[in-house]
Amino acid sequence: MLKGNHIYIRSFEPSDATELLNLQIRNKSFFETYALDRNEDFYTLATQEKRINQQIQLEKEDASYHYGIFLNESDALIGTINLFDIQRSAYQSAFIGYFLDKSHNGKGYTTEAVKLSLHYAFHELKLHRIEAGVMPHNIRSIRVLEKAGFHKEGIAIKNVKINGKWEDHQVMAIINPLD
Repeated sequence: MLKGNHIYIRSFEPSDATELLNLQIRNKSFFETYALDRNEDFYTLATQEKRINQQIQLEKEDASYHYGIFLNESDALIGTINLFDIQRSAYQSAFIGYFLDKSHNGKGYTTEAVKLSLHYAFHELKLHRIEAGVMPHNIRSIRVLEKAGFHKEGIAIKNVKINGKWEDHQVMAIINPLD
């Protein structure tokens, strides 16, 4: 568990499946604006349990790290953040992605979660570079990354298919300041 001023992040456990499902259902239309295609099966308890178990295995394999974002004051799950597609060897890199409950946007929680994840990535995982891709119209997400120290590198044209449409993505990255 990594604790910040307002939130903490920790790996998901099987007991989080119901709360994770509720977060996904509550924010379905909001998250799907920015997420890869999700079918109706995604919104079932069985699928969320399966996803958590897969995430636990991927963490053991040092392939990705999936965390819940929880409020310090209530332990309520308000979002997710993950380091994924971890490349070792000469790369020492990963991608970062996140979702925050729409009702908690604008309070600095995502920036805090990104900073906690970066601290873990750079100090514990010894990664050199973290990259993010953000749709150019998602100004709030770009701002989160900038506040966490990311810089813009360019536009990846028609990079990710979201809701049946190929979307451009602003490529952003941060280099480990310890390197």
